[in-house]
Amino acid sequence: MFDLPARVLFGAAYYHEYQPPDRLKTDLDLMSEAHVTVIRVGESVWSTWEPEDGMFNLEWLEPVLNSAHERGISVILGTPTYAVPPWLARLYPEIAGERSTGARIPWGARQEADFTHPAFKFHAERVIRRIVERYAGHPAIIGFQVDNEPGLQLFHNHGVFQRFTDSLRRAYGDVSTINSEWGLVYWSHRLSTWADLWTPDGNVQPQYDVAWRRFQADQTTEFIAWQAAIVREYARAGQFVTTCISYGRRAIDDDRLTDALDITSGNPYYRMQDALQRPDRHGEPRDGFFSSGVWALYLSADRMFASRQEPFLVTETDATNIGPSWDNRPAYDGQRRQAAWALISRGATMIEYWHWNTLRFGLETHWGGVLPHSNEPGRTFSELAALGSEIGTAGELVAQLNPDADIAMLYSTPSRWLMEKYPLLAHDNDSPDFSSYAGFINPFYRGALDAGLQIRLFHTRQLTGGTASEHLRDMSQAVREYPVLVAAGHYMADDATLDWLVAYAAAGGHLILGPQTGYADHEGRARADRQPARIASAAGVWFDEFSNLSLDLPVTPAPDGELTLPPEAAGTRWLDGLQLSGAHELAHYQHPHFGRWPAVTSAVHGRGRITYVGTIPNPAFARALFQWAGPVTGRPAWKDLPPSATATSGIGRTGRRIHFLHNWSWGGTQATAPCPLHDVLTGVRFDIGEPVPLGSWDVRILAEAECHKDPASA
Repeated sequence: MFDLPARVLFGAAYYHEYQPPDRLKTDLDLMSEAHVTVIRVGESVWSTWEPEDGMFNLEWLEPVLNSAHERGISVILGTPTYAVPPWLARLYPEIAGERSTGARIPWGARQEADFTHPAFKFHAERVIRRIVERYAGHPAIIGFQVDNEPGLQLFHNHGVFQRFTDSLRRAYGDVSTINSEWGLVYWSHRLSTWADLWTPDGNVQPQYDVAWRRFQADQTTEFIAWQAAIVREYARAGQFVTTCISYGRRAIDDDRLTDALDITSGNPYYRMQDALQRPDRHGEPRDGFFSSGVWALYLSADRMFASRQEPFLVTETDATNIGPSWDNRPAYDGQRRQAAWALISRGATMIEYWHWNTLRFGLETHWGGVLPHSNEPGRTFSELAALGSEIGTAGELVAQLNPDADIAMLYSTPSRWLMEKYPLLAHDNDSPDFSSYAGFINPFYRGALDAGLQIRLFHTRQLTGGTASEHLRDMSQAVREYPVLVAAGHYMADDATLDWLVAYAAAGGHLILGPQTGYADHEGRARADRQPARIASAAGVWFDEFSNLSLDLPVTPAPDGELTLPPEAAGTRWLDGLQLSGAHELAHYQHPHFGRWPAVTSAVHGRGRITYVGTIPNPAFARALFQWAGPVTGRPAWKDLPPSATATSGIGRTGRRIHFLHNWSWGGTQATAPCPLHDVLTGVRFDIGEPVPLGSWDVRILAEAECHKDPASA
């Protein structure tokens, strides 16, 4: 079992090898001044560890580790396998990855190598063993990061394709079965032998593509698990093994990738300045390297928690400018602090910045670090030093936080894969939107957050499979802990998942369905059932027609007044043409053609209910929907928050509930305390009903006062 300190770790990636030799003492002294407690080292420089084939230089890191240990700074040591040295690419050109069959990726960036190739694995294993054997015993090292942001490429190499074919043969047994399961009668694609299987380059068969993406993710998972197993041969008791995840990578399935790891780590980069302002004028519903919008920052944190349903590490995030040379937007005063506490409020138990020294060379010259190109401390250093002090003051109260949740929301990686090649949504110019899955699910997440709710994301297999979320398989406990569950755009779903959703509603849960949920089965085949498949009868509604929308459709509430909507409420981008068969209408469209179909329906099912939202709601519509559907919990709830504010909460390792109150705007504001609270950082107390003031771009960390301790004793 690994150990984490009883506080949130705070630090940065540190690459002394990129700096002049005389920087070490200065850098480490400045880290101590900034209250840094952890650094990450070593993962980017295979050619430094092994300058030539079989010639190792392992001693250069020792002074860094010793200096960190002398100052009480912990270290995460990385394996350098994502950036192969030029000698390896020169001696073994066959390890080059192929983005399309026969077209090798030129060497010159990173992650160009086919990591499944035996020649690559031989050399990777050798350097991993030499590094970890040399340093696992060093007292500064608390854990290991294997590789870095894996899953960048979909490899088309001959060996990869042959293993893909073998995996299909094991899964389906014979070509007759795969012909039937994939519908290969279409366009004369029937296989007579496994040798007939075509390469993915020209494929337009959705079932093939889903299997191909799943296989690619499995290759990444196996590679990371292989490295983790090697590292564990040397790791001491208490040291953890992780990898840092970039959640937009094409060849990962994050909940499976983390199975072989001790803790999830992720790299949530976010747009700063006006992109962090509320009310939110930014933030399109997309997946990408950067989140944009306050809601999207919270979503990135909830994605990381969902990988294992456990607290996580932030291995990289914005110190200052992050991005290309033409896109420099450093944070306004206070925004770095706000973002860090937002991530902590959703389960981050380490905040580590990319990176300590801003590079003077290379592609990431404008990816700003804690120190600028001059290496002289400036505004970024001062702000982060103050944040480090705050994190130290909060101590174990905010460590390993289990975030509260008002509602649950399903996340479907296979649906995302399918829509990345066969998108359902279009941009305004009618070009395909390859982030279509995000276009379906993200507006529901954003609406719930805007309504003041906290969201827990779950992967599909965490409902019924043997993963960390065992409690969700106890239906009564699932309903009790998550009285509202949202499944939007969950296009690919197996029978067991759809049946679970119906059973959830029957047991007393409120199931909210968004468009196209369950339209296809686990192979990506459109279901022949009346839609929504396996749910229509229980939901009291069905459809057999759907449409993309070029213009937003105004949505108004039904006369019964159960659902209240603002005048600006509208459906966007997509519409399922709903037909009532027992449900009642909650809202309808104002349109001469589309007005024939309800926009929202709801029906009692068992002890619960199923609500169907037939369109993608705009922010005003989504917020109103969740203000209506939001459950009453036993927790103190912040009421009537100002538009610029968010409130989140969770329970840390001490068992105390901590509230995080943010003001994402230039103007000062205040919120009303829902219970007796005290400010963890200042000791100021607030009685129930008392205003809690917030300054510009401000955040307060507040403990429920029933279990009050003074900051000095916390």
